[in-house]
Amino acid sequence: MRLDYAAISDVGRVRKDNQDSGYAGPHLLAVCDGVGGAARGDIASSTAIGQLRRLDDESPEDLLGQVAGALHRAHDRIGELVDEDPGLTGTSTTATVALFDGTTLGMGHVGDSRAYLLRGGTLQQLTKDHTFVQTLIDDGQITEEESRVHPHRNLILKAIDGIHDLEPDLFQVELEAGDRLLLCSDGACGVLDAGRLTDILRTGNADYAAVELVRASLEAGSSDNVTCLVADVIDDQAEGDTEPMLVGAAAELPRRGRAMAGMGSLFRGHRAGDTGELEPVPGSDAPGDAPFGIPSDPVDPEEARYAPRPPRRFAWLRRLLVLAVLVGLLWVAAAGVWSWTQRQYYVGEYDGVVTIYRGVNADLPGVDMSRPYETSDIRLDDLSEYDQGQVREGIGFGDLAAARRTVDNLSAEQVTDEATTAPRTRDRQGS
Repeated sequence: MRLDYAAISDVGRVRKDNQDSGYAGPHLLAVCDGVGGAARGDIASSTAIGQLRRLDDESPEDLLGQVAGALHRAHDRIGELVDEDPGLTGTSTTATVALFDGTTLGMGHVGDSRAYLLRGGTLQQLTKDHTFVQTLIDDGQITEEESRVHPHRNLILKAIDGIHDLEPDLFQVELEAGDRLLLCSDGACGVLDAGRLTDILRTGNADYAAVELVRASLEAGSSDNVTCLVADVIDDQAEGDTEPMLVGAAAELPRRGRAMAGMGSLFRGHRAGDTGELEPVPGSDAPGDAPFGIPSDPVDPEEARYAPRPPRRFAWLRRLLVLAVLVGLLWVAAAGVWSWTQRQYYVGEYDGVVTIYRGVNADLPGVDMSRPYETSDIRLDDLSEYDQGQVREGIGFGDLAAARRTVDNLSAEQVTDEATTAPRTRDRQGS
């Protein structure tokens, strides 16, 4: 099987710019919703899509491994951008990714963008939101309907930000011919309930459904960017367009050098009709200039949308703590090795005398691994050549008693040698 897809992204009726990014290709569907307001969520979402879209050029094997790897590459790249430009501090993005191998979807999900599956006329939500209101729903404190008007409905708990550890949801979905997939940002699923989504997805082809979803979201009062990707699962023999589609900030950023402010809507229309988009509303503190005549909040809600982000100024403290832990572990390991060496002994030579050393018979630059512990009255020259060689190389032991026994044996051998050589010396003197 293969995918017949369509993708559309619209700045919406209120936002000044589009911070959503989307990609649809033969093997890959991905939606990213940038978070951060003035911190340029459009850069975060387009950067993530830039990393994720590479999956479409690879053989879709080990679906979950490839998806997880791409998400972590996006995470790392956003972290690099923030390090290079402190003005991007606070930026992050959601990500909902579907990698298709012909029969199965490998899904990766972070944030509150969503993926749905329509099968046999029944709609199933594949992903679970990482949001504050979702935790309230899970605890039974509010309903799905109440979550749509909750004052903290836009507060997400997970995002790709290049700072926090990334823990995406990863799972697989088996597909059938005739299935229809929807990936969308919260600009759509935040205002359209399951019933409305189902009604739209049941009608027309993928192209029509994508445009109708955006139009319906704007009519329902969405104040956010709206991005929808619709894909039909069809038999491989069917004909269709397989050109990848790039939408939203990922498609717009390369053109930012031109006079975008005077161009109005970036949506260029569609054969199914206009989406009903209005001109972006300029930001202003004047009530007359605010959306729908309501005075604008001096703090962009997007700047506070990702709840768990700590101030960037504490990043150095985290690195310092990690370094301190590593140094501590190395110190404990070194102390353990040193303690072990001080329980070892060997018999060696010191100033021509057989000596017991404490430590190990080894050398490290700048570190003495042993020191003389007990000196005997046995001179090295009085031993046999074999024993001299052994002592010069060092005879190692695991305890002091064994080392002392060896010195006693060497002393006994020395006495035996003197006893056997003395008569021969006298005989030679007498003759």
